Amino acid sequence: MMISTKGRYALRVMLDLADHNTGEYIPLKDIAQRQEISVKYLENILASLNLVDAIRGKGGGYRLCRAPEAYAAGEIIRLAEGSLATVSCLKGEKNGCEKAGHCRALPLWKGLDQVVDEYLDSVSLADLQKMEEN
Repeated sequence: MMISTKGRYALRVMLDLADHNTGEYIPLKDIAQRQEISVKYLENILASLNLVDAIRGKGGGYRLCRAPEAYAAGEIIRLAEGSLATVSCLKGEKNGCEKAGHCRALPLWKGLDQVVDEYLDSVSLADLQKMEEN
């Protein structure tokens, strides 16, 4: 599994919103400038996340709709990436892998996915903000 640019940028933009969380709307151009990411790309990312409040026009922008503690890194990354499965047979497809019934390695992949999911879901935006401070 490799997190794409979209997943990494999604986490960065959400952290930026958490860092500037005053209740005011933050213009996307300000976020884009701080993060050195194009406005167009950030618009796409934020639209796919559906985790923030947005207002268009003068005085508009984006803001968190929950406290930073209520956003898990796993939630953000999964929304940006889709599946975080470590192997294709665990991507949640209906049919899965034709060998799943007798695959001796499948328990390993399931366990790895569980560890990754549990870790990402255990780290909030607030946790990441504290990690940066140290």
